[in-house]
Amino acid sequence: MNITRRGIFGFIAGALALGARWPWRRDARAAEELKVPDNVPAETFDFETKGVEGWTVVDGQWAVEEMAGTPSGKRALVQRATKNQFNVIVAPSGPYGDVDVSMKFKPISGREDASGGIVFRFNDGKYYVVRANALEDNFRLYYYDRGRRQIATASVRAPELGQWHTVRLVVVGDHMQAWLDGKLYLDHRDSRFKAGKVGLWTKADSITAFDDLTIRGVTGGG
Repeated sequence: MNITRRGIFGFIAGALALGARWPWRRDARAAEELKVPDNVPAETFDFETKGVEGWTVVDGQWAVEEMAGTPSGKRALVQRATKNQFNVIVAPSGPYGDVDVSMKFKPISGREDASGGIVFRFNDGKYYVVRANALEDNFRLYYYDRGRRQIATASVRAPELGQWHTVRLVVVGDHMQAWLDGKLYLDHRDSRFKAGKVGLWTKADSITAFDDLTIRGVTGGG
């Protein structure tokens, strides 16, 4: 059988277009949900009675502000710096190995970026981050080690500006899963970082509010 070069390229293009049907393309929505042990206590930061005393600001302008429509009440944590590459604040608890984290975020404004994310396994300036961006139709997982590198992505409907959205992350060992607004989109493995603290994240000129950060984690490591 004669197979031309054009025919080979056509086959490859077709395979890529139908990639979701091929066995090497894992559908995260079909994955079994990861779980941390049931007896792990939960710690919740709703910013109603406390600010960010004890938190570590890596970069950014983070402050608790009164805000109408905040899910937990009247106050939210807001990041307002617009000139940093990334803005990170780290919660005082931990470090954690396995962890289940959820938070609500509202992208308020941003022309270059309008995002919110969960930092996890933060240790000595290195970390993972899962983030959603109101200016892009993707949901992504990165690692940061003197520079950010993407390690997983999924197509989503971009979260709306000015609306509250939920991101959840569960990590057990090297296995990571992430949800946006209740839907599982990312199911990935990476063994780069073993343990660390949990935090919140924005990028560039993104002004973003955060609320209801809940952490259930197995402490240790770091």
